[in-house]
Amino acid sequence: MPEQVIKRTNYTVSFNSRTNIPNWVAWSITTDELTERESRSNNFQPDPALPSHLAITTEDYTGSGYDRGHMCPAADNRYHWRAMDESFYMTNICPQNHNLNAGVWSTLEQQCRRWAEDGTTVHIACGPILYDKNPQYIGNKHKVRVPDAFFKVIVRGYEQGRPQGIGFIFENKAGKKDLSYYACTIDEVEKITGIDFFHTIDDKEERRIEAMKAL
Repeated sequence: MPEQVIKRTNYTVSFNSRTNIPNWVAWSITTDELTERESRSNNFQPDPALPSHLAITTEDYTGSGYDRGHMCPAADNRYHWRAMDESFYMTNICPQNHNLNAGVWSTLEQQCRRWAEDGTTVHIACGPILYDKNPQYIGNKHKVRVPDAFFKVIVRGYEQGRPQGIGFIFENKAGKKDLSYYACTIDEVEKITGIDFFHTIDDKEERRIEAMKAL
């Protein structure tokens, strides 16, 4: 799997130059980062870490029928102007069904921020799920793969000694079901994506957390 790992102010992205979308994006939310000092910029930009002729632009999504869907959401970055700007780099974006992006995906983003309000650190990783059958692409200048689905895995309370874990899988299409419908264990997400999440946690504790579905 092609991978260029780029560390930003508030997130780390593994970018795939073959699909032109991230493999995954990871970040944490703390209570301090919930302070809203910046407004949403809506300034989608090519990532300066990529050569200009290879960098995806917002125009690659124009007329595609898909949203420019944030992986690390802009609302998690309002505490600092640089974090807000970087959240609009196109390496943090995937083609996403509008009803998913504005619906249950947004609901989960809001829930993650609520989980951090009590002083608990919330660790998150998310990204696209790609199946080999009938791949779809968009792009006016660059070829951008459309995800078949998306994953999100969450661990909260680890630093506070009361860790909980949960995973989610959303098909890249409209859906209005409750969050619990999309919930699963982190283990299940790992089996689908082949990614080992939270591997720096003690093995025994990792196995316990990743078998949970603590909605």
